[in-house]
Amino acid sequence: MTEGARTVEVERKYDVDAGTPLPAWTGITGVDAVSPGELRDLDARYFDTEDAVLARAGVAVRRRTGGTDAGWHIKGPREGDGRLEIAWPLSDDDTIPDAVADTLAPWTTAPLTPLARIENSRTAYLLTGPEGVIAEFVDDRVRATDLRQSVQREWREWEIELGPAAPADEAGRDALFAAVEAAVFAAGARAAASDSKLARALGH
Repeated sequence: MTEGARTVEVERKYDVDAGTPLPAWTGITGVDAVSPGELRDLDARYFDTEDAVLARAGVAVRRRTGGTDAGWHIKGPREGDGRLEIAWPLSDDDTIPDAVADTLAPWTTAPLTPLARIENSRTAYLLTGPEGVIAEFVDDRVRATDLRQSVQREWREWEIELGPAAPADEAGRDALFAAVEAAVFAAGARAAASDSKLARALGH
């Protein structure tokens, strides 16, 4: 495998009840259309050392199938709203690829074993303006299994991730997130109690 593709995700997460209606996106500056929902069935297996070195460092490594970005992913520690993600194509099985292990070396070189499985029925919507995609909004219905404790948890959450046509300046991004939060809170959402699906899968 070659060096992984690097992107910085800038997103916010919200907790919602099973029956919460979708937000109304009227009044968000720059957004003039919302795409029809696209259903994506995602299935991810997460890995860590026996003593959870990666989780304690805020790092996640997974193999995910389904959706538009199937493959191996490493997510680095969160910095504000952003988080570096490095991606490689799928391998044939759950064996950790050498390129992934090499990238994880600053945190650990210990063997990795399955930590959690997260199955997600995701409906994705694109919020677009004259210059393209401003943000992607996803409605996630999640079933997660802590593989080491044999505990299963289910929940629903929303995520909004900035797209290529989002404001480039901090003030513009803050204004966009403020408008988004007004819409999602009006629909009945709450600030997320956990900052990642993996943390929630493990009961954190």
